Amino acid sequence: MYKSLLAALLASTVLTGAALAEDIKIGLSGPFTGGSASMGVSMRDGAKLAVAEINKAGGVMGRQIAVVERDDEARNEIGVQVAQELINKEQVAATLGFINTGVALAAQRFYQEAEIPVINNVATGSVVSKQFLPPDHKANYIFRTSANDAIQSAMIVEEAIVRRGFKAPAILADSTNYGQLGRADLVKALEAKGVKTVAEEKFNIGDTDMTSQLLRAKQANADVILTYGIGPELAQVANGMAKLGWKLPMIGSWTLSMATFIDNAGANGDGAMMPETFIQIPNTPKRKAFIEAYQAAYKVDRIPSPVSAAQGYDSVYLLKAAIEQAKSTEGRKVRAALEDLQTKVDGVVTVYDHPFSAADHEAITANIPVFGVVQGGRVVIAHPEDIEGDKAVRVKQKN
Repeated sequence: MYKSLLAALLASTVLTGAALAEDIKIGLSGPFTGGSASMGVSMRDGAKLAVAEINKAGGVMGRQIAVVERDDEARNEIGVQVAQELINKEQVAATLGFINTGVALAAQRFYQEAEIPVINNVATGSVVSKQFLPPDHKANYIFRTSANDAIQSAMIVEEAIVRRGFKAPAILADSTNYGQLGRADLVKALEAKGVKTVAEEKFNIGDTDMTSQLLRAKQANADVILTYGIGPELAQVANGMAKLGWKLPMIGSWTLSMATFIDNAGANGDGAMMPETFIQIPNTPKRKAFIEAYQAAYKVDRIPSPVSAAQGYDSVYLLKAAIEQAKSTEGRKVRAALEDLQTKVDGVVTVYDHPFSAADHEAITANIPVFGVVQGGRVVIAHPEDIEGDKAVRVKQKN
């Protein structure tokens, strides 16, 4: 009897130890194939780089992080399926990702219903983090570490109208939720400056001929092209202008920094400008270490989408800090910890000091992004004075 009791006790101890050592499952979803893949793959690889560092250092609360990644193909219906699988089958503690605004809006409601935190680390549609606000919802489980489109559109207009003095903007935006919500934000920002567009043109994902849209903008005497789309189609805008022998400045959302724009547009893309939370320059020790680690891990020189990679990396460390503060992976406790983080997180994009609150789930404020410009196949800083001295690391403005 004594031996059987001892055996049972030992078995129980082994099982308890196994349970304590069980991996923390984190979902990681985005488009890893297709036209948005440079964003999705960069985000995924940045996040996995952070996970590898954390696991090597002992994990979170003595447990390893296990990434469960899924390709949503930038398709709303696939994003919904992925969300349901990660919640119901994989039982993830949280999910990182969402590249495309439309996919986020379609799929994140399942995490909200399941009370599982989501950190949107790339999707920028202004409504993304506000889809489930109190008092209509008891609590909001959707957070963000990217610069939303209200921030970006205001920056684009400030650059085009105020800093560079253009007076007749045309907007070219894709037909997705991302493009059309961004177009609306641009129009609103222009109206705030007392400026009206001379043309607003739409194109579809996969379009390769922008001649008709560009001709209408030309006939309206546009002096600058403002854009909201993703890399492949934006390259067709630049190439279309070259075919017409009509070169106007392109100023648009951060997606003009995508490898699929830079590579497909070639020399026609030079001069394109966009707001960036991170440009691949080693101007701080943290950024230098991140760039070198990414290059070594993935055998690349130029990160396909540096913004996506950096924001993906930082989102992992924010989630780690929240789980450690909550001393739990239970969704409600992790959400509460994210809303009141007590420790600073030294990220690639910024130093996160109380990045969220119950009323504010946006980690990035308007003072953080700077303008990048495409030059010779890379994005470089457009205005060097923006990152000089203590401006190198911009931190969130306090309310």
